[in-house]
Parts: sequence; C-alpha cells; structure tokens
Amino acid sequence: MSTGELLNVEPVELKFPFELKKQISCSLQLSNKTENHVAFKVKTTNPKKYCVRPNTGVVLPRSTCDVIVTMQAQKEAPPDMQCRDKFLLQSVVATPGIAAKDITPDMFSKAPGRVVEECKLRVLYLPPPQPPSPVLEEPDEGVSPKVSFNSRNLNGPEVTRQNVDSDDKSSEARALISKLTDEKNAAIQQSNKIRQEIELLSRGVNKSQGGGVSIAVVIAIALIGLLLGYLLKNN
Repeated sequence: MSTGELLNVEPVELKFPFELKKQISCSLQLSNKTENHVAFKVKTTNPKKYCVRPNTGVVLPRSTCDVIVTMQAQKEAPPDMQCRDKFLLQSVVATPGIAAKDITPDMFSKAPGRVVEECKLRVLYLPPPQPPSPVLEEPDEGVSPKVSFNSRNLNGPEVTRQNVDSDDKSSEARALISKLTDEKNAAIQQSNKIRQEIELLSRGVNKSQGGGVSIAVVIAIALIGLLLGYLLKNN
C-alpha cells in the first residue's frame, strides 16, 4: 500500500498471471482519506498494451474507487518474464461537485500553489496458476490396494484370436454331434424295419413248413446281424 496525503493506493505492484494470447486484468483500490473531492489520473509508459478503466475520475471524501487495469493478449513472453512497464497515478484536490467529465489535463500540471501527488506502480509477471494435483486416497490398514486391469488392453489381439478359435471348434463339435445323432437314428429306424420284415418272413415260413426253420431264414438272420454290427461299429 502507498500512503499519500490524499489517496491510499493498494497495491503498488500490478501483478499479472502471464498467459499467451489471453487478456489479463488486475485491480487498484483508491481510498480518499480527506474531506475533499480528489481527482485522479492514471498514465502508463505503454498505453497500447494496457487498458485502464477509469483512467480519470473523482474519489468522494472518505470513500473508495476501484480501477481495473487490463493487459491485452500477448503473442510472446518477455525474456525471463521481466517487465519494464510502469504506471503513474496522479491525484489532486478538486472543487466540490466536480464530475469525471470535467477533469482536464491542466489540473495535473505542476504550478505554483498546486499540489500534485504522484504514486509510481510497477508491473510484475507471474507464472500462470497450476491445476491442483490429484489427491491419492490411502488404502485402509490391512487392505491391499485394488488394481484393476482392462482385459482389452492386455494381449488384445491374442485374446480375440483365442475367442475366435474356441467358437470355431465349438461349432465343429456341434455339427459332428448332430451328424452322428442323425446317422444313429437312421440306423435304428432301418434296424426296426428289418426286424419287422424278419418277423413277417418267419411267420410266413412257419405257416408253410409247419413250424420248421428254413435255411433261408437262418441266412437272413445272419445277414441282419452282420449289418447291425457294422452300423453300430460306425456309430
């Protein structure tokens, strides 16, 4: 804080968190410590770089006024983040009831019998604010921290290939089982059909020969047995 006879100025250093291609603002507070109206004016060594609102004004007795200083967006950072820009705040006792539009440059010219108070302000560049670091939660005592893995990140191509091979083998097994089941059912049906024909043949022979068994029937039974053995062996 700068303490003068007319105004208290806070702060006396204009601090800008410097970032490229971004407008940055900071504020000044002017406090009138007298019973008079005090007119002020803010000047800078680099007017194209900074915008001051208001750059002139009147602080009423025992009151305050805020001044906003905005630095225009910069395309490159200065060497070593050092800034040589400066500001000058001038203040003078004004007539009661004066308005900001009535302030003229002549009011701040040094003349006999006129007291012009001056306060010099420095400009400082600060590094931009850093984002807060993440806070790691400590695991409870006796409980080991859980580690989660994404299976898609671990041997992704190999896992996919294994799944495809497993699906192919399952499809082949189901097709083979279905084929064997169909063949077994067909063999059973054929066997039942042959058995029925044998029974019909046996009945016909028994009726014709009075209960004796002919050689033809024996041969037929033997052939049926061989056929059934062959089918069951293949299944």
